[in-house]
Amino acid sequence: MHRITTTVAKKKTTSPLSILLFVLTMIMVATAIFYYISKPKFVRYPAFGIDIPVNYSIHGIDVSHHQAGIDWEDVKAMQIKNISIGFCFIKATEGVNDEDDKFSYNWRAARKNMVTRGAYHFFNAGKSGKAQAANFIQSVRLKPGDLPPVLDVESIGTVTKADLQKRVGEWLDVVESYYGVKPIIYTNADFYRQYLEGKFDDYPLWVAHYFVKDKPRIKREWMFWQHNEAGRVNGIKAYVDFNVFNGDSTAFKNLLIK
Repeated sequence: MHRITTTVAKKKTTSPLSILLFVLTMIMVATAIFYYISKPKFVRYPAFGIDIPVNYSIHGIDVSHHQAGIDWEDVKAMQIKNISIGFCFIKATEGVNDEDDKFSYNWRAARKNMVTRGAYHFFNAGKSGKAQAANFIQSVRLKPGDLPPVLDVESIGTVTKADLQKRVGEWLDVVESYYGVKPIIYTNADFYRQYLEGKFDDYPLWVAHYFVKDKPRIKREWMFWQHNEAGRVNGIKAYVDFNVFNGDSTAFKNLLIK
C-alpha cells in the first residue's frame, strides 16, 4: 500500500514594495490614457472644402482665437494640386486694451514654419483711433518679410460717419508713422462704399465679398480679396477665411516689410 502524502500550500503574502510598484504602474497607465484622450487632435482634410478662384496664384487665410489651437506645420505642408497657403493675416488686437489671446503663439509659429504673416487690428468705432493704434503698436513687432499692418473696420456702431472717418484716419496716420509703411484697410465691399469711399482710396484695400466668382464687385483697385469664410485647412479644426492676392509673386515680394 502506498503512503499518501499531503502538501499544504503556504499562504503567500504581498509585500509593501509590490503594492507600491502596482500603484505606480496604474498611475502611469492612467496618465498615458488621459494624455492620449486630451491632447490636441488636428484634423486633416483631403481638400480645402470650398471653390478656389484659380485665376490667382497666391492664396492665404486669416485667423484669430476663433480657430483655437493651430498646427502651423500642417498648414504649411498642405497643398492641393498647385494651391497652398502662401500667407496668413493674424488678429493681434481689438479696441484700446485687448490683445487676441492666440496672437503671440500664432505670430511666432507662423514665422517659424515660414508662412508669410501679417497682423491686423479690429477697430472699435466708438474709441479713439490714436489709443487703438497705440494698443496695436504695443503688441506687434514687424520684421523684414512680414506683411504691412492691417486695420479691420467693418462696423460704425453708434457714431457718425464723420467721427468714424476721423478715428480711422488717426489710426492709419499713427501706424504708418511708426512702422514707416502704408497700412492696409480691411472691410467688406458694401461698408467701403457706404462709409470709406472717397476718403481712403489711396490706401491698399483688402476687401471681403462672398458668393461671387472671379473678383469682388467694387470699383476701386484692391490688393487682397477675402472670398470665402468656410474653408478647411490641415491643422485647423474650425472653418477659416480664404483670401487671394491680386498680383504675381514679384508684386507680393515687393509688398513685404524691408
